[in-house]
Amino acid sequence: MAERVSAYRERNSTADRALEILGMFDEQRPVVSGVEVAERLGTSRSTAYRYLQSLVATRFLEEAPGGGFRLGLRVLELGRVARRSYGLSEVAQPIMEQLAADVRESVLLTRRVGNLVVCLERAESVAHPVRISYERGSTLPVNAGASAQVLLAWADPEETDAVLRSTRLTAFTEASLTDVDAVLARLAEIRRLGHSVTRGELDRDVVGIAAPIRDDAGTVVAAVSIAAVASRVPPEREDDVVAAVRAAAQEISARLASVAG
Repeated sequence: MAERVSAYRERNSTADRALEILGMFDEQRPVVSGVEVAERLGTSRSTAYRYLQSLVATRFLEEAPGGGFRLGLRVLELGRVARRSYGLSEVAQPIMEQLAADVRESVLLTRRVGNLVVCLERAESVAHPVRISYERGSTLPVNAGASAQVLLAWADPEETDAVLRSTRLTAFTEASLTDVDAVLARLAEIRRLGHSVTRGELDRDVVGIAAPIRDDAGTVVAAVSIAAVASRVPPEREDDVVAAVRAAAQEISARLASVAG
């Protein structure tokens, strides 16, 4: 017990403690008590209850009817998103790899979670080993970059407006859009075109081209995009790359619909 508590205190962050609490739950122990949490963390009961109440406030936990705490609705929501993400990744990966080979650029699969865009998968081109730093699990801002704008373009208008007005829109380069009305105008143009092209909005030397992926109900659930050094996608090559990205998005969408059906 003493060794475990000592090791725990070496990583004494709030996030670590929250994860430690969530990790206590399993099929044999669906409910935990404040006393058990205090013992697990090696803290006082008052400290343990403070962490528990924070998790309750964020819906990761809820108070169980017979006492103690059980997993909350937020965990169920994340589990649902995770299951759908894994299915999406499995469907998209071979198509992304073919797209990367065809256009000889890095290909990304992204989804939006609130005011952030998450990179779910990435396919590399062997033709261009220089890597652009969008790794699996990394998050991207909601106002800059082709994939982020595609994901916002087909979101519920009220939600889009609320996200943009409640989020600090950062200027990453001089081309970044930081005015809400300007972003909304761009999103309308993306819906008209059916895809997004950005140059130097997130990184000065990077061009992004993205298209929406739809589920079997026609809802945009993700985006597939290429991220390339701008000099490799000059304006005269842009139309060909746009067509390839859109075709990949349509193929992924068709396969998603097939799997769902």
